[in-house]
Amino acid sequence: MLDRVQQGEVPRKHHLALRGPDGALRHEEAYTRDGFEGPYTLAYHLRRPHVTWPAEPLHGWPAPQAAPPVRLARRHYRTQDLAAAGGPPLDARTPLLWSEDLTLGLCTPSAEDPAYFRNGDADELFFVQRGSGLLRSPLGDLRFEAEDYLYVPRGLLHRFLPDPGPQRWLWLEAQHLHLPAQWRNEAGQLRMDAPYGHRDFRRVAWQPPRDEGLRHLVVKRGGSFHGFRLPDSPLDVVGWDGAVYPFAFPILAFQPRAGLVHLPPTWHGTFAARGALVCSFVPRPVDFHPEAIPCPYPHASVEVDEVLFYVRGQFTSRRGVGSGSVSHHPSGVLHGPHPGAYEGSIGARTTDELAVMLDCARPLRPTAAALGIEDPGYDASFAD
Repeated sequence: MLDRVQQGEVPRKHHLALRGPDGALRHEEAYTRDGFEGPYTLAYHLRRPHVTWPAEPLHGWPAPQAAPPVRLARRHYRTQDLAAAGGPPLDARTPLLWSEDLTLGLCTPSAEDPAYFRNGDADELFFVQRGSGLLRSPLGDLRFEAEDYLYVPRGLLHRFLPDPGPQRWLWLEAQHLHLPAQWRNEAGQLRMDAPYGHRDFRRVAWQPPRDEGLRHLVVKRGGSFHGFRLPDSPLDVVGWDGAVYPFAFPILAFQPRAGLVHLPPTWHGTFAARGALVCSFVPRPVDFHPEAIPCPYPHASVEVDEVLFYVRGQFTSRRGVGSGSVSHHPSGVLHGPHPGAYEGSIGARTTDELAVMLDCARPLRPTAAALGIEDPGYDASFAD
């Protein structure tokens, strides 16, 4: 969570009666994390927000299914070769890698969501490789642009309204997504030496109550999709306050670190989740010792699977990758720069690479969709 926000009309103290000009009672919704012990948001509705009737789900993406067992190897998936699924974001998601902690995939929508959605299984984090649009929820609207991260908290009713044009979003379902604790001080404020500040994040902007005419809600729980019918518009919030809400963060607002010698990936940590760390690699100066080797050293990720999503720029440690490439280096297999890259990086002063990396504690399994876009020569290329 970022910080507490208050927007619109709220009572002077939580759980007190809030009435409109006509005396009508507003209905408080408590939106909580970690039971009732963690961060929370209180929203005030014109009508009871919990009235629903069962309906057909109508929308939803396929659950990740492990492909037949494959040998342990370094792998490269070319998501740029993956055909756009199209349709609304609710239907346009393709899982590629997954574990008990998370699902990673691609979302390629071409239309706005025709129903509201609640993900009861996980928080969601998107990286917008291409495209832009609007995230709409009872808490308000949030614009997102290309090269933004977009965070949607678990259980929040929302829908996407993508702008016209191609859309390609890296998509992550994860548990307890948050900012890494090392970037906060004892008061919960982002530290002055953190790689980002509170001003870098765009928060959702409350809008007065409105009715889009939509009455269908899809809820994901236990990997399945369930449909509900709503009696009225859920966008009837007159005000809210709290610390649980969507936000956007432009990756280029991340302040990179440079050291005398090569710094480990944890210095690039941007978001954390159960069993995962999300890192941002942005254009930056590189190591400044006169004998430094800026290219990453060969290493074995003995406790994590490492996934790198290439966005743009010159990736000095890799050959054959491009914008949209996903490399997957499983735990226990030594990996590092391609032949010549290590030696060739000596004397470099800057890098223009832009990439998103995940370190994942549990083994990631590829889906059939991932293996269908795999570069078959990638593992052998480390010996070329």
